Amino acid sequence: MAQKFYVVWSGRQTGVFTDWATTFVSVDKHPGARFKAFPTRSEAEHAFRAGAPKRASTVRGDKTKSSSELRDRHIAHQYEVSIYCDGACEPNPGNAGSGVVVYREGKLAELWYGLYNPAGTNNTAELNALHQALLMAEVEIDTDRTVEVCSDSQYAIQCVRDWAPGWEKRGWKKANGEIKNLELIQACYEIFQRIEADLNLNHVAAHVGTEGNELADRMAMHGSQKKEAEWRQYKETMDIPTLLKMRVG
Repeated sequence: MAQKFYVVWSGRQTGVFTDWATTFVSVDKHPGARFKAFPTRSEAEHAFRAGAPKRASTVRGDKTKSSSELRDRHIAHQYEVSIYCDGACEPNPGNAGSGVVVYREGKLAELWYGLYNPAGTNNTAELNALHQALLMAEVEIDTDRTVEVCSDSQYAIQCVRDWAPGWEKRGWKKANGEIKNLELIQACYEIFQRIEADLNLNHVAAHVGTEGNELADRMAMHGSQKKEAEWRQYKETMDIPTLLKMRVG
């Protein structure tokens, strides 16, 4: 497992830590605890010096599991559920499909694909995928699991997390023209508002070997190629090397 570095901006102890068990002791049931994981020490140290971002992780108050439970589960995996989502469109605009991958306790659990649109775009495919991921995340959060949603689309994430609040205040309008894909954005934002406090929404780089991102890409392309309009669970054998040999989006 790759080393992770944990930044605690607000907790019983603050700083950069190299294991989840120590981090958890610092933030467990600490009012207003703020923390986040980073892949490298340099990123973690830079983030600590820069101060807590607006949406750093928080511990969920009285719903937080016991210290021993979370240590057992999270030393290996920071979140109990990780959901990766991606869209594909070929050409753009053209044949679009979406894909979602679900990991539970760090193990591949589910693959989903579909929402084919013969006149879609990469952005609509990404938003459709994020919408499905947020729906799944809400279900998992309601069962008291820690959840992250990962997308390689800065556009989709910024629409929902950064831009939608301002657009909503202005009556879903922006100064320099129409908001494209408005209905999809509103659908995502409606869910995001309900679960924002308990959700880690993360951007991941595309096609750099992150397994969840690569598999979500394959599922999105699979939905596009199959022209599958419905949202379907992939029922074939989930052999990761074989899945990664599928068509890249």
